[in-house]
Amino acid sequence: MSVRQSLLAILAQGPCYGYQLRHEFDRRTGAVWSLNVGQIYNTLERLERDGFVRRGAPDAQGHVYWEITDEGADDVDRWLLSPVERGAARDELAIKISVAATLPGADAAEVIARQRAETTARLDDLRRRRDERGDADAEGLAHALVMDSMMFAADAELRWLDHVGERLAAHPQHALALELTAERPKRGRPRTSGPALV
Repeated sequence: MSVRQSLLAILAQGPCYGYQLRHEFDRRTGAVWSLNVGQIYNTLERLERDGFVRRGAPDAQGHVYWEITDEGADDVDRWLLSPVERGAARDELAIKISVAATLPGADAAEVIARQRAETTARLDDLRRRRDERGDADAEGLAHALVMDSMMFAADAELRWLDHVGERLAAHPQHALALELTAERPKRGRPRTSGPALV
């Protein structure tokens, strides 16, 4: 989730102060991911340092309004039109299951079963929260869109867990166990399997 670009996109609608930005972020994301005000002000200060926003003078109530610059507006346009790259971060669940599958004495099937139960419960909760809120207005629709995204991800995770369970079941458990290797790795970066670089 890009807090930085989201806040910039909101500021493209007009100047806002910190608490107002938090409220607007919640309205546009279904209040699923809460931001604390400290995070918002830290982000605004970095955006100011980078020339994407500028702060105004405090108003009578002490609210400091932040305004987007032309550079910030250009950055919002680039962000909105750029595809999101998935898979850049390490997937903790994939790592956990692959380690469990190759660790002597670990029960990968139990790891999968527990994760499946948790993911099923999360999917049920997401469905309930989406349906309770409804989508009759703009804020409800924003909430439903975020909930739908999270539900599709949970559903995909369940299908992947089933797939992993089937793949592991096709192999005898002892064939998957990896003992520690006696080979001592050399220092430095491991060599890639691709063509040698010259």
